[in-house]
Amino acid sequence: MGISRHATAHWEGDLKSGQGRLSTPQSGLMENTRYAFSSRFGDEKGTNPEELIAAAHAGCFTMALSAKLAEAGFPPRSLDTRADVDLSMDGGPQLSRIRLKVKAVVPGMDEVKFRAVADDAKQNCPVSKALSAVPISLETEFAG
Repeated sequence: MGISRHATAHWEGDLKSGQGRLSTPQSGLMENTRYAFSSRFGDEKGTNPEELIAAAHAGCFTMALSAKLAEAGFPPRSLDTRADVDLSMDGGPQLSRIRLKVKAVVPGMDEVKFRAVADDAKQNCPVSKALSAVPISLETEFAG
């Protein structure tokens, strides 16, 4: 048995002067959240697809890492992950790189073992798998 989640997007106008609204009706987290060319390629308030992918990837990877650390007998005290998603315009818009950076406090575990578990989580979290066409790097900052 699987699960299904959904979001909705509404757009009005052309790409550069138009704007849209994103909603996540199941969670209610976003309700008519603004997104536009100016929030994607400029500094205007609102979200954009790359930010949402970054949030999804940071969340998924962190949950996967927590599960794998607990399975290895080292439940983490804390994990803080940042995901940067780059959009390149060379040859047309495309996601060109994702950088994950995790700060971890895992009592009793050594850094070498932590890195191996973190690499496994990076390769196998569902969002990493879905984004496998994009190069994904991982930087770790570890405290045992």
